[in-house]
Amino acid sequence: MAQAMNDDQRREKVREMVRDIRFCMFTTLDDKGRMHGRPMAAMTGPDQDDTIWFFTRADSPKTAEIGADGQVLLSFGHGNDYLSLTGEATVMRDVEKQKALWNEMARVWFPKGAESEELTLIAFHPVEAQYWDSPPGVVLFAYGYAKAVLTGRPPVVGENEKVAFAG
Repeated sequence: MAQAMNDDQRREKVREMVRDIRFCMFTTLDDKGRMHGRPMAAMTGPDQDDTIWFFTRADSPKTAEIGADGQVLLSFGHGNDYLSLTGEATVMRDVEKQKALWNEMARVWFPKGAESEELTLIAFHPVEAQYWDSPPGVVLFAYGYAKAVLTGRPPVVGENEKVAFAG
């Protein structure tokens, strides 16, 4: 049986999931309080202070939405691993940080490069996370199905944890 993780280990698991998955649905609130999500790539996993960095266009609607209300939800998923992070986002321009985060894949969306006036950063600071981590496979599904039929209850497989970050 797996040993229970402490809060630091759970936070590290969240950091690893962000680094491994990278792509998320980035959800903000519009001026009417409606949620608006769009796919985005994290340019880096959480750094020393758990900030997750994103590139965006300075004139993007999401920059105005973040300026009005910085509450953001990030939703990651890959295979049987799922992660949601809630927190605060801020928009900033820092050419040195942009150059440090830059990779050539970003040129598809920002053809003028890391120093372009069109490019800005979003710094996301997580407050809380929740993850679901289940082993994949047909055998697991068959086991879960058989258990549900026989006992009338779903199986308990994998991990589901809530994790608090400083915020």
